[in-house]
Amino acid sequence: MILHIDMDAFYASVEEREDPSLKGRPLVVGGAASARGVVSAANYAARVFGVRSAMPTARALRLCPDLLVIPTRGALYQKVSRDIRAIFQRYTPIIEPLSLDEAFLDVSGSEKLYGTSEQIGLRIKHEIRQELNLVASVGVAPNKFLAKLASDQDKPDGFTVVQPEEVQGFLDPLPVQRIWGVGKVAQEKLNQLGILTVSDLRRQSESQLESAFGQTGRKLWALCQGKDNRVVVTDSEAKSISHETTFDQDTENLDMVESVTLSLLETVCFRLRESELKAKTVNLKVRYHDFSTVTRSRTLDFSTDSTQIIWRTAKALIGETLGRKQFAVRLIGAGVSNFDDGNENQIQGQEDLFHRLKPDISSEPVASKDTQLDALSDEIRRRYGKNKIRRGKSLPKE
Repeated sequence: MILHIDMDAFYASVEEREDPSLKGRPLVVGGAASARGVVSAANYAARVFGVRSAMPTARALRLCPDLLVIPTRGALYQKVSRDIRAIFQRYTPIIEPLSLDEAFLDVSGSEKLYGTSEQIGLRIKHEIRQELNLVASVGVAPNKFLAKLASDQDKPDGFTVVQPEEVQGFLDPLPVQRIWGVGKVAQEKLNQLGILTVSDLRRQSESQLESAFGQTGRKLWALCQGKDNRVVVTDSEAKSISHETTFDQDTENLDMVESVTLSLLETVCFRLRESELKAKTVNLKVRYHDFSTVTRSRTLDFSTDSTQIIWRTAKALIGETLGRKQFAVRLIGAGVSNFDDGNENQIQGQEDLFHRLKPDISSEPVASKDTQLDALSDEIRRRYGKNKIRRGKSLPKE
C-alpha cells in the first residue's frame, strides 16, 4: 500500500505554531503586495475568502482586506520539513518527496515490523502532531493516484483508507474534476457530454475518451478505473526533475508563458544544485486549450546546472513550439533530465553556449558570473524562501 502524507496549510501552520496568537485569523505566507509578491500558503481562515496559494498578494488583499501577510521564512520551513521526513524514515526508506510539505511513502515492506499500512499511517500522523504540533492529512491506498485523492478527501486533519476492494466505491461518487488532469475546461467539456461524476466517466469507452481528448483521454479512462502503475521513486532514483503549472485561464500572452516557465525553472535548477547534479537535456511541455499536448527537448553537448543556460534553452524551445500555431496555453511544464556530474566540461560548455546565444557578451567568463548568481540565489532561497529572490522576467503579472 502507498501513503500520501500532506501537511495542512504547511507554511501558515508553522507560523501559527510559532505564534499561537495568529490562530483563527486569516493569514498568508508570501511576498509583499508592494513587491509584486505571491501567496506561498494560505491558512483555512483565509481560504474562506477565496485566497489561494500562487495568487498575487495584491489580489489576496482585495479578497480579504483584513488579511495578515507574513514574510516567508524558508530556513524554518525546511528545518520542519526535515523533522517530518525523519518521522517518515522511522517506517520506510522508500520516500518520494513532492515538496517540503507532502510525500508518497511505500510501506508495503514495513508491515511485518510496524503493522498494517493503516496503522503505520495513523502512527505517523500521531507522531507529527505530538512531536511537531502540526497537522497532516493522510491517504492510504493501493497506488499513488488513489492515495493522493484519499489524503484530500477530508482535509484538514483527514485520514482516509481505500482498500483494493473499495476502489470503485470510493471513486464513482466523486465529481469528475477530482480526476487528475481534469481542469476547468475539461470539466466543462465533460459536463456538456453529461459526464458529472467518475461513475459517468467510467461508463465511457476508452476509444470515446481518446476521440474527445486525445492521449489525455486514455489516461482519464485508466484513472477512472483506479489504475496507476507509477511506483514511489526516491531522490536517488529520480531520472528527471520538473515542475508544471496550469493557468487559471488559458493564455495567449507569450510574455506570461515565458515568465511562468522561468519561475518553474528557477525551482528546478535549485533542486538540481541541491542534489549536486547537472543535466544535459532540457524539456518543455505545453498543453493547449483543446488538451492537445506537445513536448520538446534539447540535449546540450555538456552538462550544466546553470539557471541561465537552462532558461535560454527552454526559451528557444518555447519559440519553436508556440511559433508554429495560434496558441492558447492551459498548462506549461519545464524540467531537466539526462543527469551527469559534468565536472570536466562545465565551465567551457557554459562559455561556448553563451557566446553562441549572445555574440556581443563581455569577455569576462560568463560561467563565473552565473555560478555566483546561482549560489547567491540558492542561499537566499534556503534562508528566506523561494519568493525572496526572482529574476525580473519571472515576476508574476496581474
